Amino acid sequence: MRRIPFAVSLVAAACLALTACEPGLGDSDGDAEPSPSATHAQPSPTPSAPDTPAGDDTGSAAGNLGEPARTVGAGTIGILEITPTTVVYGGQGAGVSPQNGVFAVVVLTEKSMSANPADEEPAPGGGWRWIGPDGTPVAAGNGNAGKVALDGYPVSGAVEPDDTAVRARVFDLTPAQAKGGKAVYTDGTGAEYEWELPAGDTGPEVADIKAKLGL
Repeated sequence: MRRIPFAVSLVAAACLALTACEPGLGDSDGDAEPSPSATHAQPSPTPSAPDTPAGDDTGSAAGNLGEPARTVGAGTIGILEITPTTVVYGGQGAGVSPQNGVFAVVVLTEKSMSANPADEEPAPGGGWRWIGPDGTPVAAGNGNAGKVALDGYPVSGAVEPDDTAVRARVFDLTPAQAKGGKAVYTDGTGAEYEWELPAGDTGPEVADIKAKLGL
């Protein structure tokens, strides 16, 4: 076996150590290339959620008399803003007697908010119902309610763009059901809107409705 002189071995070892310790040795510009593992990747920014359009209040809603709800029109055409304004209770209605004891009249202001005429979604898929304290739903026009005609308060017809119509919905209720409750409307998409109704006559059209009912 050939022996390498001890001094030569020491020199060779020192040269190897020096080469390993100098990161720029052998590079033409003397700068060390950073290793991929030493480079810290910057986190990408988290995308923000899209803004919700202001004033878009379509969908389910609950409120009181005088509070509007923006609904989708019949056949999903147009936007109809509906505002219940008045409720009146009576034992008769323009010469018609209630089958169940009490008529309840809900007056509505409806405005078309789109470029198309908008109308209420008709029953049975949509339209109005009354839910009294006992939780029983009563459809508008039930019993003898459909026989009550109130001049100046049509029950149907499309509302032209930027126009407003005043309507009335009549319910034939038992005395227990007529102690306040909710008016519930289902629009052209199946969305429901509800308003709390007081147990007594309330609203700006009370005097006019009572006169038309003959109360």
